[in-house]
Formats: sequence, structure tokens, C-alpha cells
Amino acid sequence: SLEDYEETVKKAKEAWNVWADIPAPKRGEIVRQIGDALRQKIKILGSLVSLEMGKIFVEGVGEVQEYVDVCDYAVGLSRMIGGPILPSERPGHALIEQWNPVGLVGIITAFNFPVAVYGWNSAIAMICGNACLWKGAPTTSLISVAVTKIIAKVLEDNKVPGAICSLVCGGADIGTAMARDERMDLLSFTGSTKVGKQVALMVQERFGRSLLELGGNNAIIVFEDADLNLVIPSALFAAVGTTGQRCTTARRLFLHESIHDQVVANLVNAYAQVRIGDPWDSDTLYGPLHTKAAVKMFLDAVEQAKQQGGSVVYGGKVINRPGNYVEPTIVTGLPHNAPIVHTETFAPILYVLKFKEEEEVFAWNNEVKQGLSSSIFTKDLGRIFRWLGPKGSDCGIVNVNIPTSGAEIGGAFGGEKHTGGGRESGSDSWKLYMRRST
Repeated sequence: SLEDYEETVKKAKEAWNVWADIPAPKRGEIVRQIGDALRQKIKILGSLVSLEMGKIFVEGVGEVQEYVDVCDYAVGLSRMIGGPILPSERPGHALIEQWNPVGLVGIITAFNFPVAVYGWNSAIAMICGNACLWKGAPTTSLISVAVTKIIAKVLEDNKVPGAICSLVCGGADIGTAMARDERMDLLSFTGSTKVGKQVALMVQERFGRSLLELGGNNAIIVFEDADLNLVIPSALFAAVGTTGQRCTTARRLFLHESIHDQVVANLVNAYAQVRIGDPWDSDTLYGPLHTKAAVKMFLDAVEQAKQQGGSVVYGGKVINRPGNYVEPTIVTGLPHNAPIVHTETFAPILYVLKFKEEEEVFAWNNEVKQGLSSSIFTKDLGRIFRWLGPKGSDCGIVNVNIPTSGAEIGGAFGGEKHTGGGRESGSDSWKLYMRRST
């Protein structure tokens, strides 16, 4: 309730007073212990992610592993946060850039990565000297509670308040309260572009700071010289992994006209081999969608694709079994600018599109509203550098000869345009969790 929220914010603010006084390397040591505590329970936590979210068990474990890895990364970072000493133009003066924690970081995470996204934010925020207030998705509250209890025990064993990492469970009312609350010194929001826009406006209205990780409408571009042995598994994994419910899922596959038919045939053959079933079964590669609403979204999108001139060459239907299961789906024959192609449907639908020239397909990659992840498959070095350059991909994550999905914790994760412009985890993204004093 909002009363619970109020009490929690007060406790988190009080806890920050203790945490901010602890030297950064010592904070890093406590974060290291959090990573170890998660490592010890990684299988049971992965199992809980799988049960609650619906992703396959190995992905659930992998997600907890990401949190563990970010803890390791943050430990090193805790000894490296620094600002330059600059030459002063005034005699006998020093000019220093000092970085200080912002204070309380609100973290709103989505159902699809109910552990990793919190880990990326909290581990970095903590070594920077911030307290955290987490609101997980209402549909994955068990994993939020489990992770928070593990963290709280580590904090309390180190004789600091568990409230340094506080949790509030709740719906849109709590999210709105966080966005409007001036005591949230930074609000990190991961979710849909639609809700992210509302959050951004509420935070901006109070001159607050936000970090937004929103939607993606990601493309893989395959040129005529590509290694098709790499392309097929990459496109398959990027399009159907996590049942199409990653922000980095491949939703558009641009194929050079000379290889279009061959790749489609190979891909259809590969889709037919995807093992669908219980996410807890070690044989399963592809589980259910998260909710009944997602199944309806899937069916609506398939219908719109047909109405706009697309042909369903694989899938397109609900699977007759208990749970929110749908067939992984391939649609061909749509133009690059069809309305449905420009819509991010959080489901396993891949739109396969034809192109002729490099210049046009780079433009088509960039013409959607989102700018998260992108990938090309080619052996042409000149083309690779054009793709990475100013007239290439306008996305935050630009891949060559690997899929769009997945990310490395050492690199800043995030995207441009309607993806929100935020960056989490690696590189210098720690600066977002701090304020600079000159």
C-alpha cells in the first residue's frame, strides 16, 4: 500500500546515512558478499525465475549469474571511481572533479528479467554509495522477495541496515508514487516505451533524474556474402529465445534478395526443430509466454500482419496445451515500413524482409522509433566499419556476425530514441548513479 511505501522510503533514506559514510572499497566488499550469497542459491533462484516468469530453467540460472557477475564487476569498480585533477588557471589553486552518490535510487524492473536488471542497477548504485528502493513487476514478486531477503541478510551480517536495499511490491500506484517522489534522487525504469514515457514526464516535472531502458524493434541484416551457418542459429536464438520476450529480441530480419528464399527455407526447417515444453524440463528450448494478455497480443499481431499483406510461413497459432503457449512465428512478404513491422510486439514473431542495397537497408534499420540493438552478417570489412560509423546503425548496441540478443556486463547497455537513452552496467555508466562536483 502507499502507507507501506511511505514507511519504506523513510527507512531507506535513514539507511543511506549509514551507507554513505562507508568507504567505497568496503562497500565493494559487501557487494562481493552479496554476489557470493546469490551464487550459493543460484539454482533455486533460477528455478523460481523459471516458475514465475516462464523462461527456461537454464535462462533463469543465467540471469542470476548476470547479477553475480555484475557484483564481481562492481567490486573492482569500487576502487576505481575517480575524477580528474585539472590544471587551474588561478595560481596556488587546485581544480578537482569529485563524484558523490545521488542518494536514493528507485529501481523499477520488468517481468522479463526479474533478477538481472535489478542486479545491474543495484550493484553499481551500491558501490557508488546509494541506497536502493526496488519495485519489481507485480507478476514476479516472489523472486523479488527472495533476492531481497538474501541481500538483507548479507547487509545485516555486516552490521549495516538491510533497508539499504529496500523492496516495495505493488502496481502502477506505487510506480507513480516513485516517479513523483522528490526523495527519489534517480529513478531507473525498465519496461515498455508507453509506460516509460509517462514515467519520464512525471520525473521531469519535478526536475528529477531518470534512467530509461525501454522497447526495442531490433533488426538482423544478412548480406549475400554472409556465413549462413552462423546466420540460422543466430536468427533463431535472437527471435525465439525467452519466447520473444527480450527487449533485444530480433523482430526484423532483412535478407539480401539473392539469398532470401534459401535462408527462409533453412529457418523454417530450424524452427520445426525447436523443442517446446515445460520450462523446467532440461530438454526444453522454448517455454510459454508470461501472461494471457501476451497471447492475445500475439494473435492480434499475426492477424494484422496478414491483413497488411504478410504470409505466415511458420507458426502463427496458439498451441493446444495448458499454459500460455504459442507457436514461434515467421512472416514474409511485408514491406519494410508496414505498420505492424514498426510495432514492437513482445512475442516470438519474426518479420522477414527483402533488400537490394546496403544504403537502403541501413536506413530501414534506423527508421523505426526504437534504437536498442542491431546486427549485420557480412565478411566485408569496409561494410562492417560503415555499419559501426556515423551513417550506420543508430542503436546503442551494434553487433557484427552475432545475434541482437544478449549483452556483456562490461559494456554500457541501453539504446537511443524511444528506447530511452539510458545506459546500465559497464563502461562509465556508474556516472549516472552519481553527481559531479567541480
